[in-house]
Amino acid sequence: RRPGGRLGERRVPAAGGGERVVDTGAAYFTVEGEGFAALADGWAARSLARPWTDTLHVTGPDGIRGTRSGPQRWASPTGLRSLVDDLAEGLDVRCGVEVATVGVEDGRPAVDGRPADVVVLAMPDPQAARLLDVGAADGLAAARRVLSLPWDPVVSVWAVYEERWWPELDAAFVNDDEVVTIVADDGRRRGDGAPVLVAHAAPDASRPHLGDPEALVEPVLAHVGAALGHDGPPPAPALAGVQRWTFSAPVRSHEAPCFVGGVAGGLLGVCGDAWGGRSKVERAWTSGRDLGRALLERL
Repeated sequence: RRPGGRLGERRVPAAGGGERVVDTGAAYFTVEGEGFAALADGWAARSLARPWTDTLHVTGPDGIRGTRSGPQRWASPTGLRSLVDDLAEGLDVRCGVEVATVGVEDGRPAVDGRPADVVVLAMPDPQAARLLDVGAADGLAAARRVLSLPWDPVVSVWAVYEERWWPELDAAFVNDDEVVTIVADDGRRRGDGAPVLVAHAAPDASRPHLGDPEALVEPVLAHVGAALGHDGPPPAPALAGVQRWTFSAPVRSHEAPCFVGGVAGGLLGVCGDAWGGRSKVERAWTSGRDLGRALLERL
């Protein structure tokens, strides 16, 4: 496990040997605010991120229907998770630590019995809520009531091919399809031209297969073939796999940019892309920034 949440990735064999990174979580990020724009510009100056495209294709079960222009989408040659690694540089990040409960110890909020002045949960509502020992403090019970948003699941399917069989495009929204919502050409996104596709299964298609996400590989790739206008079943991939996102996106968002509540003699904070507006990568960053500022004001 590494920091980054839905900025997920898989390492797959690359043509000519070695490995390449495939973005299996968020397909891209966009930029609105000045603070995040400055961050993106800094990444671009160091070749960690690059403007990718502002135009995506629109497809459906009957094939390609046209294009749609919108905000500039950004990608990372080294995978979106590498941007989180860059932000975390110099911090003491410890992975692989299992946490069971957030309660109270010695008059302060505590993680598995270890007290702290502040505990921050940067995760989806359902994951944060189930950690809270609501009987330990009124503040934890109050936080549980706030952390009640439902979330949709997504299973992402990646496929490595011997060669491209699809038309030239960066990515496509798939409309009127019960199985697939978006498909991206990861080679064009990454900039190395590799014949790799990544598709996201629709929430209703993903939900029944959270226990066996591999069962979605074949139907998802079949629907991708139809959406990209292939006549008949698409070619079989050389390699394919899945990544399950049980809590991929909130059904709706909290209006507040973050949550701060008192717990015994300390504070509990919650942040993430479900706070302060439409769920997206930038929203996760601004939520964390705003939570940090709010905590500093109260400490």
